[in-house]
Amino acid sequence: MEQKALYNDSDIEIMKIAENALAMGENRIVEIRNYAKLSGLKRIGIANCISLQKETNYLKEILTEDFDVYTVDCRCGKLPANEYLGEEVKGVMCNPAGQAQYLEENKTELNIVMGLCIGHDIVFASKSKAPSTTLIVKDRKHKFNPIEIFNN
Repeated sequence: MEQKALYNDSDIEIMKIAENALAMGENRIVEIRNYAKLSGLKRIGIANCISLQKETNYLKEILTEDFDVYTVDCRCGKLPANEYLGEEVKGVMCNPAGQAQYLEENKTELNIVMGLCIGHDIVFASKSKAPSTTLIVKDRKHKFNPIEIFNN
């Protein structure tokens, strides 16, 4: 199969805008902001792990200068873990589908994932109606910086 056939017009447009959003020497937050502005987006969602609430609030503060920003932490809906994961599991479980639903209800046009657990990030991405990008991945050992494994 010809590789070009793998991409539709929308895919190509996303990649063109992303290329124009690159900011050499800047961080990913700047590039996300540039991408959203160049795309004409107005509403950004953030799906975050509850352990990154401080960082989420800071990101929201930064992005609120240019966009309407909606945040939702992983414990939204307060799902009883034993009902989903088995009676031996206690407490409240994360709700990535609920996070995606909340952001859909708020008509976000781009969603940012911040520190969701493996599996939860997969479910969120599959349920999110808006395109999503990852800013921070969960890595307990390396303080959310998995590339550190290559520096040891």
